[in-house]
Amino acid sequence: MQPIVSTKSYLVRAIHEWCSDQGYTPYIVVAVRGKMQVPMEYVKGGEIVLNASYNATRNMMLGNEYITFSARFNGVSREIVIPVGAVVSIFAKENGEGMGFEYEAAEEQGLHSVGDSLPVDSPAAAEPETEPEPTPPAGAGRGHLRVVK
Repeated sequence: MQPIVSTKSYLVRAIHEWCSDQGYTPYIVVAVRGKMQVPMEYVKGGEIVLNASYNATRNMMLGNEYITFSARFNGVSREIVIPVGAVVSIFAKENGEGMGFEYEAAEEQGLHSVGDSLPVDSPAAAEPETEPEPTPPAGAGRGHLRVVK
């Protein structure tokens, strides 16, 4: 019997697809705990806000365990690896519509730091030719989320 996969990864993919289909810019808020492959200089208050649009990323993979992509930060391409359990919200930058989640402990997720090998399902890092630089939204970094029951 296969292990049960959390619904969180499916909900993140659904909101990301909805944002993209509507012409909105999907942003994800990630709780940074322990070692994680994100640009630490952009972490504020234990969280990082990332532009997860297809225009701002390359080789985006929204998997069941990890979200992986390449993105430019100050003109430098960086490989991002985020455990899905660390995603605390995904929302449309333009209107704040989205969904919030509880942080899920990542003890079994095998977090990686910069320089460690990536998960097997991670895309190979490639230097993008031209990509807009992802920038966190102004303000506190969180959109106005509406609770859906």
